[in-house]
Amino acid sequence: MQLNSPKSIGILLGTLYGIFMRLFVELVNAYNLGSLVSISFMFLVPVAIGYIRVHFEFKSTKTLTKRQMATIAWQPIFVFLFVSVITLLEGSICVAMALPAFMFFASIGGLLAGFVRKRKIKKANSSLLSIALLPILLSPIEVNFLHLSKTYEVTNSIAINAPINVVWQQLANVSDIKPQEVPFSLTQLIGVPKPLKASMNASGIGAVRTSTWQKGVVFKEIITDWQPNKKMLYRFEINPDLIPDDALDKHVKLGGEYFSPLHGGYQLSENNSGNTILTLKTTVQDNTNFGIYSRVWGEVIFQDFHHSLLTLMKNRAEKSLIVTVSYN
Repeated sequence: MQLNSPKSIGILLGTLYGIFMRLFVELVNAYNLGSLVSISFMFLVPVAIGYIRVHFEFKSTKTLTKRQMATIAWQPIFVFLFVSVITLLEGSICVAMALPAFMFFASIGGLLAGFVRKRKIKKANSSLLSIALLPILLSPIEVNFLHLSKTYEVTNSIAINAPINVVWQQLANVSDIKPQEVPFSLTQLIGVPKPLKASMNASGIGAVRTSTWQKGVVFKEIITDWQPNKKMLYRFEINPDLIPDDALDKHVKLGGEYFSPLHGGYQLSENNSGNTILTLKTTVQDNTNFGIYSRVWGEVIFQDFHHSLLTLMKNRAEKSLIVTVSYN
C-alpha cells in the first residue's frame, strides 16, 4: 500500500480526525462545550471517519459496492481505537463498549459518501467539511440542553440445591474468592476487575457490607432491609475518587458521572422441588444520552456480575451442604 495513495490518505486522515476530535473534546469538556460520552462523539464522529475514508477511496476507484463502502469505512476506526489504547487515551473497557457503535456509524458514513458520489453532488469537499464539523457544532448544544438520565433494574436468579438457611449463610460475609470460583465472563475479557471478598461489620439494618474487587476497587453496601432467610437489601455507597484510575475507565467508573449502581440486594425463596431460588437485583442510574445502546451494555455488564456472584453463592452453598452431610 503506497503511502500517497487515496486509500492510505483516507485511512490516515480518518485516523487523525478521530484523534483530533478525541483531544479536542477532552479540552473543551472543561468549558462544558463537549463530552466524550455524548451522541456527538460516540455516533457522529465515526460517521465522519467513515465518510473521510470512502470519500478518498473514490478518488482512485470509480465504483464501490455498498458492502465495500460499509466495510472499508472500518479501517481508520480500527487504527484510531488501537492508537487510543496504546497511547492510554482510552482503556480497554471503553474501547470494547464503543467498538460496535463506531463500526456501525462508520458504515453509515461510508454509505453516505457513496450516496454523495452517486448523486454527483457538486462541491463534494464542502460536504466532507460539513460532516467533519457537525460533531463540533452539535456537541455544545447536546451537553447543555440534552439530558436523558434514566434508571433501570437488572435481575437474575439461580436455583441452588441447598436449604434456604444454608444459602443465607453465604451472603453477608464472603471469604477470599479463589480465581477458579468465578466463571470466565465477557466483563473479565474486556478488563473489568473480579470480586475478591465481602465482609459485614455487623448484622441488621444499618450494617455495612464492604466489597473488595481486583485492582483496588472497594465500595460499601449499607443494609436497608434485613430479613434472615428471606432478603438482604442495600444501597450502594461508592466514592469514585477512591477507585484507582487504572481499575476502571473513568467514563464507566462505578459511582462516577455517567454510571452508578444505586441499590440492590438478594432475595431467597423456595421452588416446588425444595431448592432455593436466589435472586440478585441491582438498580442502575445511567446519565449518558445513548439510550438503548448504553442500556444494552449496562444489562450485559451487570448480568455478567450477577451471574458470577450467583454462581459463586450456589457452588459454596452446595459444597457446604455436602461437607455438613458427610460430617454427620
